[in-house]
Parts: sequence; C-alpha cells; structure tokens
Amino acid sequence: MKITRRVLLFVLIVQLLITAMAVGQTRREIHFPDILGYKTLTCDLHMHTVFSDGLVWPTVRVDEAWREGLDVISITDHIEYQPHKGDVPTNHNRPYEIALRSAREKGILLIRGTEITRDTPPGHFNAIFLQDANPVDTKDLTDAMKAADQQGAFIFWNHPGWKPEHKGWFDIHTTLYENKWMRGIEVANGDSYYPEAQEWALEKNLTMLGNSDIHQPALELETSPENHRTMTLIFAREKSVEALKEALVEGRTAVWFENLLIGRKKYLDAIFEKSIEIKKPYHKSRGTIWVEIRNHADIDMDMERLGKLGPGTLMLPANATTVLKTKVDEGAEKAELSYVVRNFWIAPEKGLPVSLKIDLK
Repeated sequence: MKITRRVLLFVLIVQLLITAMAVGQTRREIHFPDILGYKTLTCDLHMHTVFSDGLVWPTVRVDEAWREGLDVISITDHIEYQPHKGDVPTNHNRPYEIALRSAREKGILLIRGTEITRDTPPGHFNAIFLQDANPVDTKDLTDAMKAADQQGAFIFWNHPGWKPEHKGWFDIHTTLYENKWMRGIEVANGDSYYPEAQEWALEKNLTMLGNSDIHQPALELETSPENHRTMTLIFAREKSVEALKEALVEGRTAVWFENLLIGRKKYLDAIFEKSIEIKKPYHKSRGTIWVEIRNHADIDMDMERLGKLGPGTLMLPANATTVLKTKVDEGAEKAELSYVVRNFWIAPEKGLPVSLKIDLK
C-alpha cells in the first residue's frame, strides 16, 4: 500500500499532539523558600492570547503555566490592539471567562486583567484585579486609569525601556504616580531588563515586577536556572486574590530574570538565609576545615569574597551541595565568611552582601 506525503504528515501531527499532551501533564515545581512568615508565590501577570495579538487560546496559557510551575497568572490582552478581531470578536472579559474553569481545575490562581495600550510615551500599562474590563476601554488615558482604579485595580507600567528613543520618566508618569493610579513597574519583561525601572522602583517605592509578556506558544519543556520564564515572586499571606493584591500594594516582590534575582534587600536577604543550609565541618586539619553548603533554591548563587576568609569566588549551584574549604582561626568556635552574591541585585548591578556563619564546635 502506497502511503502519501499527506498521510505521513497527518500521522506526524497526531504523534506530536499525543507527545505534547503527555508532556503537558508533567509539572516542574519551582523551589524558592517561604520567607518572613509569607508564602512565596510564582507569578506571571502579563500574557496574551488570540483575543489580542497572542497566538494561543486562553486555556493554553493555563496549561503552560501549570507545566512550568506557576501559582498565579493574569491574561492581559490589549484593549486597543486586536489584530485578530476579524476572526475573534472583541470581548475584553472573554479570555478570563474561558480560562477560569481550567485554572480552577489545575490549582492556578487566575487574576482578571487587561493591557491599556498607548503610544510611548506614556506607554503600556497592565490593570489587574478588575471586575469588568469594559469600562477601561476609553479614548482618554486618564479616564481609563480612573475606571480601573474605581474597581480597585492594581496598575503597573509595562516594559518602560521598550522603545529606547522614548525612554524616560515623563510628566504623564508623574501624574499617574501622584494619583496612585500607577503602583508598580516591570523591571524585567521577557528577555529584557530595565535598570532605570529598578532605580525608579527604589526611588519612588513602586512594586517591582517581572513577567513573560508571552505571545507565542510556550515551547520550553525543560527549564534551568538560566533558562526559564521571567516571573515575579510575590510574598503573600496565602494563595488568594485578596492576599496577592495586598502583597503587591505593599511591594513584597522579587523578580526572577535569567540567573538574576532582583528586588529589595529585605526580601533578597530572607531568600538567601532560607535557601542556604550550612552543615558543621566534616573534616578539620591544621586550621583548615571542609564544610558542606546546600543551596535549596532554583537559582545559582555567584559569590565573591569581601572579607579575609574563604575562597575568592564561590559558586553555589541551584539545588546542589558544594564543599567549601577554608582556613579558620585556631581555637575559634565560630567562623563568619563575608561575601557578596553577585547575581542578587538590590540595585542595578549591585549584589547582596551576605555572611556565611559556620559553627566550628
């Protein structure tokens, strides 16, 4: 029997779909510790579907998020930009409605949101925790912001360095900020990091966010500390809409971007302390000790010595144990090694100072 190319293509497509479905049932758990009495939630609050300029159906975003270990997502299709509207009717609430059942079945917390899309400046903004996206569909930007704010929305500035020729903080941003219509800012979006956004966040007490802004299908089946979806770690009392919103308003976040953790010192300190397990030395000889250090987090820790003790550089790989060999003071009961974690940024390119405390008794 002669098999045509069309039949072969059909069989190949079916096999790929079956394989994708099988792989899609496996979830990769993300490991970052709960800190300061809060639960650490992995979140992506900026993504698109065919209801604006994305390339997938809303339920696909839920499946991808579950597979990649996320706890919380928001589908934020553009209000003003809908290139598929000839095939997909304009309905700003529909992506949320379609995805909600799937999100509940998979344990994903789905937040209703939308993207307010204007020229740069002022740029694009996400409004999340909406009750109804339709009132945000207005010609005037301030009217859109007021409509979102009246619903208790949390609004943040998306990819502020997206167009370098228009990069900067303008009068309109001051207006939005002073009216408390803009409470957060993306310091990372997809594969881009914006140092000026981190500086503004620190200066103006804006909440730092990092999101994927994904449009295409998510094809990553295996992730690593360097290769993963850009996301926000949110430190909330519990996994609920109310607790998530409270945490965002209070600025309890950190951003996981490539092999960087970006955030305020208070939260990066806590993540480091809860992630690192230092055991007692298992061998001592003539003022030298050998000790195991376990990194329980999903991020490598690239460290450089600040003090006199310990190796000049120290890498603590994600989810791995490292043997540290160092000289210590004879007869001491404790040793304290001073380092800076070069990929924990408390300001642009400024690492986190830490201490490795070793019990020598």
